[in-house]
This record gives sequence, structure tokens and C-alpha cells, in this order.
Amino acid sequence: MSASPTPSVPVWVVHPVIRGDDPPLRTQASRLDEACSLADSIGLRVKRAEQFTVRRPRPATLLGLGVLESLQSEITRAAEAPKLVLFNVDLTPVQQRNLEDLLRTKVLDRTSLILEIFGARAATREGRLQVELAHLEWQRSRLVRSWTHLERQRGGFGFLGGPGESQIELDRRLITGRVARIRKELDHVRQRRGLHRRRRTHPTVALVGYANAGKSTLFSQLTGQSTDARNLPFTTLDPLMRACALPSGRTAVISDTVGFVSDLPTLLIAAFRATLEEAVHADLLVHVRDITHPETAAQRLDVISVLTTLGALPDGTETQLEVLNKIDRFSEEDVRQLRDQQPRAILASGLRGTGMRELLEAVDHCLGQSRSEFDVELALADTSTLAWLHRKGAVVRQRADASSLHVRVALDPADRGRLNARLAKASPTDTSGLQT
Repeated sequence: MSASPTPSVPVWVVHPVIRGDDPPLRTQASRLDEACSLADSIGLRVKRAEQFTVRRPRPATLLGLGVLESLQSEITRAAEAPKLVLFNVDLTPVQQRNLEDLLRTKVLDRTSLILEIFGARAATREGRLQVELAHLEWQRSRLVRSWTHLERQRGGFGFLGGPGESQIELDRRLITGRVARIRKELDHVRQRRGLHRRRRTHPTVALVGYANAGKSTLFSQLTGQSTDARNLPFTTLDPLMRACALPSGRTAVISDTVGFVSDLPTLLIAAFRATLEEAVHADLLVHVRDITHPETAAQRLDVISVLTTLGALPDGTETQLEVLNKIDRFSEEDVRQLRDQQPRAILASGLRGTGMRELLEAVDHCLGQSRSEFDVELALADTSTLAWLHRKGAVVRQRADASSLHVRVALDPADRGRLNARLAKASPTDTSGLQT
């Protein structure tokens, strides 16, 4: 994988506006701003940002030749010529090559930039594997015959490639082999995660949301665990999981997940499926939104779309719990109006810790909806199981008679199964202690 650009690299950002491409709830200016923000997050110096209307996209160059000639002339005359031109769209390999020839500078498209950011952020072996997988899949899609340097012929030996195998075929085979090995390693990661999930004794709550919505800051507030909460996209590539005490006394595991952006490439979603599985298998999804962002409604739809693609949400459904974050930037009157407009949402400030108690109570309530009440009969001396019931569930009432203790308790289905096993182990021949 290529190294991340250095902070001294000047870049021009070009946002082609394709006629008829007007995403709902978004402006073209905001899409250009997001591209600049992505470039800035990796240390590139955005010297110029401009959008161009494309009435009929050209297969060879996307933009018209007149626009490109004008752009090339301006690059030549610039006091500090850009070392990189970023196109805020996905370019075909042919378009990228032709644009580099015409503009006489390095060209990146949106997916390339996001891959660079992911590569700079990945901190663990799993994260680096996922980034490499995405990058290889991207490279494989760009091995086309139009790349003349890949048309070299080479000799082959037996099954390694017959005589006259072209370089493009060799490259494709090498990439395919490496992709297969990485997928196998990530499958092992997925299997380990599955085992860990089955062994968990506490419900899992996944924080999901758009990039820079404040998930990591909320995670720190809820768990007391310091994290990298810089205002940069994709800071959290590897899932973070920490225990959190809920108001009822039960414990939940809070998971911080990677943030999303608009037009997130499908190959990146696929590559990070192992990480995002924490959201797919969570007992509760908490959607964290930056309510101060001018396009927060569009960001919300982007997040729901990705979660639906992953299978974390059935089509047409939404997350159970929404947190409207960063209300510290609002006046008291704005906060009151927001509460009236969205009474079901939790208003919070991860920076100041506002709304954390309300959020924990809402999480507790949502997780408690899966509980069912039933009666348990325990031996008077079985204080350890009684303490376990108080720790894992909600004891509605309890009374003792001369020979036993009668407890009415609400438990999650998983904990009810554990209680069954616990009682059976304590008295293998007597299963009458549990009643509906």
C-alpha cells in the first residue's frame, strides 16, 4: 500500500457536479466541504477547492477538454502548483490515467483518499489487514488492459503461468492470492469474535453514527475509558469495547464503531464487516448524531442505509435509540425547541457530559424490554444465587418461609438460560425451582 501523503503536500480539490445528481437533503457545496475536510484530516493542504458542472460525463476524462485545458493552465501559472489533484468522485482507471496525463500531476479519487485515511488510522493488526484487503480489492478492480505498462509479456513455468502470460494476468493472480490469505485471516478474527460474543454475560450496546458525530467522546463519558476523540474522520477503525454500569445495577458492554461518510464505497463496507459485526450482533444500537451539523438529516439517512446494507437493520426500520449530540453549542432556547421537536431522542453533550444519566436510563429501559418475569424457589442457604439474581436481573419481590426463599425476578432470555444451568448444577435431580 502506498504511504500516506506528507503534511506539506499542496492539493487542489475538484468536485464534479453531474447533472441530475442531487442527493436529497444535501447541497453540492457541503459535499465539496466534506471532501476538503477529508483531505485536511490526513494532513493535505487544500490550496483550492472548486466545483464544475458536468452535463455529459466523458468516458475518457469525465470533464470536458476545455475545462481540463483551463485547469491545466491555472496549475501551470499557480505560485504553488499542486502536487495532487483530488476528484471528489470515483474515477475509472482510464479516467485517472488520462487526467494525470492532461493535468501533469498526481490524481486521486474519493475512494483512493478514503483508503489513504484508513491506512493512516489503522492501529491494530486486524485494522491493517482490513485496510490492505480494501486496497487490494480496489487495485484488482483497476487492472485493465488499457494500462499499457501491464501489457508486458513474460515467460511462465507450468502452473505458475503458461508462456506468454501478460503482466496484468500475473498481477491479478498475485493480488487474488493475497486477498484469499487476508480473507482467511479475517475469517479467523470473525470466528474469535463470535466465540467471545457467545461467552459474554452482559448485553452489548453499539454506538453508531456519521464520522465526527462524537461517538468516541460519548464512549469515554459512559465508560470512563480515555479514547482518541480527535475531530477527525475514521479515528476509530478497530472496535473498542468496555463495560458500563447501568442505573438498575446491571452491566452492559459499550462498543464504539467506525464512523460513516456519504457515498462510502461498497468495498470498504465489505472489508470492515468483521469490525462492523459488533453493530450487527449488538443487543441495542445507539445512533449518535451531530445535531449541530447543517445536514444532520442527510447524515442520518446515510447511517441507516449502511446499517441496512450490513443487515443490522431490516429494511424500513430505524435504530431504537437516537442521541442528539453537541447540544453545548446551542442556546437554552434552542435546546428547549429541540426537545419539543424530538421528544423521543436523548439530548446530550459528550464534551460536557450532559445527558449521560438520561442516556444510561434509556439504554437500561430498552435492554429491559426483552426481560420476562418469573418465580424462582431457592434454598435458604443459597445466598450466592440470590446475589446473582440481584446482579443480573431485576428482583421484583422476595419472601422466605421455613424451608425456602421465593423470588420474583425479571431476566433477559440469555440470563434465564444461565439460571437454568446454575440451578440444574446445584440440584441435578430437581428442576422444580423455576416457574413461569
